[in-house]
Amino acid sequence: MSAQARMQDDILSYREMCDAEGIQTLQRGMNFRLKPTHSVILMSQRSNAPYRDKVYEDGITIEYEGHDVPKRSLEHNPKTEDQPDRSPTGKLTQNGLFIRAIIKYKSGGSAPELVKAYEKILPGVWSLKGYFDLVDHKTIYDGKRNVFRFILRLSDRLDIASSATEAVSYEHTRLIPSDVKKEVWKRDEGRCVICGDIKNLHFDHDLPFSKGGTSISAKNVRLLCMKHNLQKSANIE
Repeated sequence: MSAQARMQDDILSYREMCDAEGIQTLQRGMNFRLKPTHSVILMSQRSNAPYRDKVYEDGITIEYEGHDVPKRSLEHNPKTEDQPDRSPTGKLTQNGLFIRAIIKYKSGGSAPELVKAYEKILPGVWSLKGYFDLVDHKTIYDGKRNVFRFILRLSDRLDIASSATEAVSYEHTRLIPSDVKKEVWKRDEGRCVICGDIKNLHFDHDLPFSKGGTSISAKNVRLLCMKHNLQKSANIE
């Protein structure tokens, strides 16, 4: 599958994820305007994840935690300091760039920033969560320091390595929870359930959401390769 054809719930290795964005490495979790068309975030809901990201019960909204100050020494603990919107030199951090985009959007000066979200499922296993509109943020006290929380909503625009966006409907789309993806990956042993292929895999709804299927149960989600996913899509009326 080409980098330009990546779609929501596709499964990628770290290398494939970087190739999809046309860069050598993706080390930061927040990457404002990584391409002229969109920003990129890396998220994780695993128990050992460094940040507290979550998906709302509506199934289309993400709350993404901002990023900490850089670690300055072995003894330094960034988790004891407020998350910054500016560096010591006054330059906007990634947090600050995201906040500026939100302010511009809410003032009517632009459309919401389009953000491409990748999610770490297991070591070496990533999934394209989808394309989201960056719509709001808040600052909360987590008991130790102030942190930013960014609100992103599944977008009705879809950008695939192009300066243009096309309208898409998410009326019948819901995000598959991370724990469901993890369970499905282990159950299906990282292979297409039809042919056993281990390449170009996709988390597929056995019964589409638009037909009454659910996103929150592993019983309705399976691994399909690109070939069989496309065949299934062509047969859905």
